[in-house]
Amino acid sequence: MSSASHSRGGDVSASLAGQVAVVTGGARGIGRAIALEFARAGADVFVHTGQARDAALAVAAEIRALGRAAEVAVCDLAESASWSKLVDQAGAFRGSVDVWVNNAGVDVLTGAAAAWPFERKLDALWRIDVAATVGLTRLVGRRMKAAGRGVILNMGWDQAATGMAGDSGELFGLAKGAIMAFTKSAALGLAPEVRVNCLAPGWIKTAWGEHASEAWQKRAVRESQLGLWGTPDDVARVARWLASDDAAFLTGQIINVDGGFRPR
Repeated sequence: MSSASHSRGGDVSASLAGQVAVVTGGARGIGRAIALEFARAGADVFVHTGQARDAALAVAAEIRALGRAAEVAVCDLAESASWSKLVDQAGAFRGSVDVWVNNAGVDVLTGAAAAWPFERKLDALWRIDVAATVGLTRLVGRRMKAAGRGVILNMGWDQAATGMAGDSGELFGLAKGAIMAFTKSAALGLAPEVRVNCLAPGWIKTAWGEHASEAWQKRAVRESQLGLWGTPDDVARVARWLASDDAAFLTGQIINVDGGFRPR
């Protein structure tokens, strides 16, 4: 681990005090880290999950232990009929939504999904990662614009802009590249009332990274200028800053969170 690691983290100010945030896919990994980071920054948090109800309830309990309000919603974002219901439920949580994070995504790298054929993986990524992000952004964006303020954060991938060989590179390049392009157009349409930005994580040690082979472990470190795996908390801290008024002059941006990607 490089000497750069000592500076990661730090105290969280109440930069989101009094705000209401929604995090889709908030039960585990990056979504969980964002939900907790927002709560530490003073926000009440509405946690969505597709299937991991118990994990989402545990996150909500952690949020309440921090002195913030929390609620959990379980719904399958692959079904477009669920989008408006989720937006309505989130709006009813505290009466309004200040920050919406489209983090939910299908895991096609671990578990049974890792063995799916390419076409099935592509369909799942398109429906959950892409279509749900688009649909929810449009629904939430209209409400935020009418209210006169709001922040939407989407989730891309740093290598979508450069490419990565192999099935996974093609799959995630297509899905996350679409989200990144959509973010720029959505930001134009929702300005000036609503800011829309996209985080593009690189090698982040989520569930797949924890169990990746030695070759992948070495590659992740080698392709970071800082010589480090990223963590969900690294992404969460950037999300918290983008959601706050400290980033009030940023919209339509793709923010790489990758330790300075260095292609092989």
